[in-house]
Amino acid sequence: PERATTLVTQIYPSADVLPENTLKFYVHFSAPMSRGHSYDHIRLLDEANRPVELAFLELAEELWSPDMLRLTLLMDPGRIKREVKPIEDLGPALIAGHRYSLLIARTLRDAHGQPLRQAFVKHFTVAAPDREPPDPARWTYTPPRVRTREPLAVDLAKPMDAALATRLIHVTDRTGRAVPGTAFLTERERVWKFLPVQSWSPGDYTLVVETTIEDLAGNNIGKAFEVELNAPTPRRTEPGVVKLPFELPEPRALRRE
Repeated sequence: PERATTLVTQIYPSADVLPENTLKFYVHFSAPMSRGHSYDHIRLLDEANRPVELAFLELAEELWSPDMLRLTLLMDPGRIKREVKPIEDLGPALIAGHRYSLLIARTLRDAHGQPLRQAFVKHFTVAAPDREPPDPARWTYTPPRVRTREPLAVDLAKPMDAALATRLIHVTDRTGRAVPGTAFLTERERVWKFLPVQSWSPGDYTLVVETTIEDLAGNNIGKAFEVELNAPTPRRTEPGVVKLPFELPEPRALRRE
């Protein structure tokens, strides 16, 4: 007899409003899943509950994490980039001002061949496309108190790719060594937080950001996902890092009078 226990635990982006050129979705599961035929059990539905045809880039090698707990769904770039044949023939998969639902059907099988315990649906509204690369110069941070393990909070100015933001932003100390700790995202993937293993010490630190980080539309730092061929600025081809220094000063003692 079937004993369905596996669930979809989260879909990223978690926001209820997404840009028209959203590039990918991450589907997280509570237990390992099986590989193969996943696209047969996943649908993007429009406002009338009709499937949006050819919305995803259906790869023969499905994009599963090594532990089989996360499936990456790539939107078909041909339905995102302007002036290419798929978008001219079919139009964009997502249209600003409309509502959509991403359905993960119960029939998707886990590693034991059992269906999901229940289906999962993410509802969202589509906003205008985002073609502006992330700009760390616009980021702001809330410093933690020294000698505590309060998290460092960095406002990224807009939601970012959940998997990449937790992996491609690091904190280093004044010697350049990585500060041990855990990164996580809040506020619908707009705020990056870092919880250190040990209490913060007073001193100079640096937020190191790899330029291959992406926002929801696949824009990198210094490079938009959709590049104008005749643009005067040459396309950056080599990844690098952006360094944002910050200081945690020694708290001043109150003076008695």
